Amino acid sequence: MRSAALPGWLYVLFLTLLATATDEFIIAGVLPVVADDLEVSVSAAGQLVTAFAVVYAVAAPTLSALIERFPKRTVMVTGLVLFVLANVAAAVAPDYWFLMAARIGAALCAAVVAAAVFATAAAGAPEGAQGRYLGVVTAGMTAALFSGVPLGSWLGGTFGWRATFWLIAGVGAFAVVGLLVTVPAVPGGEPAPLRERMAPLRNRAVLRLVAVTFLAASGGLMFYTYLGAYAAEVAGGSYGLLSFLVFLVGITGLAGALFSGRAADAWGPQRSLRCVLAGHAVALALATGLVFSGIGSRVALAAVIACWAIFAWALTPPVQGSILAAAGPASGMTALSLNISGLYLGTGVAGAAGGVVIGTYGAAYVPLAAAVLMTLSFLLAPSASVQEAVEVDVADEGGAVGHRKGTLPGDGAETRRPIPAAE
Repeated sequence: MRSAALPGWLYVLFLTLLATATDEFIIAGVLPVVADDLEVSVSAAGQLVTAFAVVYAVAAPTLSALIERFPKRTVMVTGLVLFVLANVAAAVAPDYWFLMAARIGAALCAAVVAAAVFATAAAGAPEGAQGRYLGVVTAGMTAALFSGVPLGSWLGGTFGWRATFWLIAGVGAFAVVGLLVTVPAVPGGEPAPLRERMAPLRNRAVLRLVAVTFLAASGGLMFYTYLGAYAAEVAGGSYGLLSFLVFLVGITGLAGALFSGRAADAWGPQRSLRCVLAGHAVALALATGLVFSGIGSRVALAAVIACWAIFAWALTPPVQGSILAAAGPASGMTALSLNISGLYLGTGVAGAAGGVVIGTYGAAYVPLAAAVLMTLSFLLAPSASVQEAVEVDVADEGGAVGHRKGTLPGDGAETRRPIPAAE
């Protein structure tokens, strides 16, 4: 049976995540230029990247819980407009602290927008296609990871570092128009006390999946962060080889994100999640074996890297689908934002832990350390079906909050609200 064509609004959500996620990475390629222009050290300029990631990770679940009750399109449009304004402010920043404030503002907006995008994609997906829809929007974040730094480097070298923020503002403004014109109106959650809206923070099933994401991100992105050092250990370092490997990771990573979405629909999110984690651990084990084998083949290196990238960027669709099932529709946006926090915190740990491994043992041991973290993530991933595993562990003063054990959206115990077309 041929798959139905994807709606245009889904690609607008892809573009939205591409803009917000690129904003984190794009300045990394021009840090020396920023430091020189604003008369600060390169390490101080680097804090502009760190601040964005930390604020994003901390703010995502808190802000999402506060605005869960508002319509998702309203949240996305408002958040993206403010995101555009924050990037305009960054582009005209007269000094370092003004730029830092603009970066923090952009991170706050991006955190809210990203959670609303995932919630909208999941809610707007037809029956049996949620994973596919989540895979498409996830590809926006994946593309940002590979396009941000090289694009920022090129723009900074050609037009100056401020051009990077003008570009993000322009893409964001274009996405705002697309959101207004094409995206369906997804209603917000029912008004509820803050304690109830923060239920995912006390939901053991959700927290377990967030921990899975954290460990997987720590391992997978540790290997990616030090890919150049690893490649040099295997086959000798060169700029051309590293550029090719980054391109290869981008292509295969996008394919992995899209394929895993379809797999989540076909096999269920939890089964596909465990397959992704197992494949990722095996790929890292292969990378470990290659570096210690002494083969030194660039073809073998490319094959192992491609295999690893497919699984590395296949994580988000199945884990997001599992989290939505565990949290339920009433607090899905908050739960998704909590998972995004786990992803960003794992990214931060990846760089620091990888640096310790290299400093202590050398780059050859990075894939081994990453494989250990990935194995822990696999062991932590729930093996039972979602229907058997979900039990919301929270209650308000009047009684239980959330789904009954074994009760999920679409299983007959509750009715899924139809998503109207764009107004």
